[in-house]
Order: sequence, then structure tokens, then C-alpha cells
Amino acid sequence: MSWSRRGFLSAAAAVTAMPAGGGVYQVGITTNTRGGWEKDVWLSFREAREVGYLWVESFWSYFTAFDGKPAELRAKVEGMGVRFTTISNSGPMEMHFEDPARHDKLVADHVKLARFIRELGCTHLKINLGPRRPAGTTDEDLKQMAGVLERLGKATQAEGIRLAVHAHMWSQFENRREIDYVMAHTDAKRVWFVLDTGHITMAGIDPVELTKKLGHRIVEFHLKDCKVENKGGAKVRLERPDMMADPPFFPLGSGGVDFAAIKQELERIGWKGAWTVELDSSPQRPPQQSARMSYDYIRQELGIDPSASERKALEK
Repeated sequence: MSWSRRGFLSAAAAVTAMPAGGGVYQVGITTNTRGGWEKDVWLSFREAREVGYLWVESFWSYFTAFDGKPAELRAKVEGMGVRFTTISNSGPMEMHFEDPARHDKLVADHVKLARFIRELGCTHLKINLGPRRPAGTTDEDLKQMAGVLERLGKATQAEGIRLAVHAHMWSQFENRREIDYVMAHTDAKRVWFVLDTGHITMAGIDPVELTKKLGHRIVEFHLKDCKVENKGGAKVRLERPDMMADPPFFPLGSGGVDFAAIKQELERIGWKGAWTVELDSSPQRPPQQSARMSYDYIRQELGIDPSASERKALEK
């Protein structure tokens, strides 16, 4: 499917009625799902668009061939009928936020990516904080991480891009202690948050409670479900599993995350931001079918029309 820019913007602006005082949700999808999409980003974008998604997200490692050519990438993607929510950091970028010896290169790499995604029309840069060491994250690590995030947030702010940090199982930024420290030791106007409902749940945190705590500091949700027994926060930390043989994350509607309660809080505060479906793996069905399950859940159970995404409504 090839769309003109006018055709895309017409679809993206097809806004349905929202409850008075309610939230505004730019519904999209992260498309690196193992089981069929992880090796072909263009297939994933095409199939996501066939489901109905207008906004897509992926990782820098898929687009290194476009380094220095953001206009070319933007034209290719918009020709497929989608636009970028953001592009996440990833290899080959420097991502050891806990190591001060690497901070200069880390900042340079991430500012370069911020400038690149700005040319794609993005407004925030979602980042992960590198793989977790066997000993975990120390107090000194947290001090170094918060310091460089503050520095980087100031730099990306100058580029017109909000820096949004993503708490992720098996990374240096995983649990409540780490989230609370970084949020308390960075400026809320420079360092924002991506709340991943699956990773937050498996870290032993209730995503509804964290939504209430962080509120407007959250610029994006990554939406995935968990097993019912983990609802409200897993009781035992999960070591990294085989995502295809024993996945901990599932399409929306599996019962482990109270999405209705999250939406209720966002409606209460009039939240505006990116509402991004994500599924790490899809071993039981093709990724497109899992993507459709979550799309239908958002539309039918949460009463949000994914086709009603509108960039202008999200401008701060």
C-alpha cells in the first residue's frame, strides 16, 4: 500500500469523540516481535498498517543504513502509510549509562539520534539503559545514571526532543528502587518516563499505582499483558526466559494488567501521549494476529479508536 502524505494526514486526523476532560492517545505499535517480524522491519510496518495502526516504533539498529538520511527514511515509511512514534536507542550506540568513562560518547550518540528522529517528526526519544550486570545496579551506578540522564535530557531538550527513559527487566534500570531514585534525582522537565505495563508488572510493581504516581511525567506507554497471577506486580523476580518457549508477555486482554484502571486515571488527569502496543514474541500465532488482538482490545474493551490518532492534539 502506498499513501500520499495528504492521505496519511487525513486518516490520522479522523478524530472520534473523547469523553469530556479525557485523555488523548496516539495509538501505535513497536514491531520487532520475535516469531516473524524481528528480521524484516518493512514487513512488520506493512502488516501493522494492514491491521490499522498508523504509528510505528522500532530500534536504531534497523535503520543504520539511513544514517544521515532521515528524509529518505521518512519518505519510505510514510509511503507505507505509517509514521514514527519514535526510534529507540540500541546497538551500535553506547548504552552504559552507569560508566562515567563512556558518558561523552553516550551523550554524543544519543544527541545524534535525537536530531535524526526530530527530522522524522518525532517529539520524544525513548531509551533503554543497557544490560543488567550480574551484581545488579549499585548506589554508585544510580548516581552516575541520573547524572548523565540529566545532562542528556538537557541536550535533547535543546534539540526539541524529550528524553524518555524506559524501565526494562534485565536492564540496569529495572525495579522500583531504581525508578524512584532516577525520577527523584532528575528534572521532571528534562527526563521523562516510558511505562511498560509488562516490564513494570514483572518487576513487582503495580502499573496502575505507578501511573498515578508519575502522571504527566509519562510520555509513552508500552502496552503488553501478563499472566493473571502476576496482576498488580509479580511476587518473584523472573530471570530472563526463552521468549519463544516460555513468554512472560501476551496480547492485551490476557488478564494480568488492569488497562481499564490505567485509562481511568489518564482520563482523570487529561493525559496526552503515545499509547504503543508491544509484544516481545508471538510463538503461538503470527505477529500480525497478536497485533490485531491488542488492536481489537483497545477499540472494543477500552473504547479507544486507534485510527483516531492526531499529532496536533499531542503537542505540548
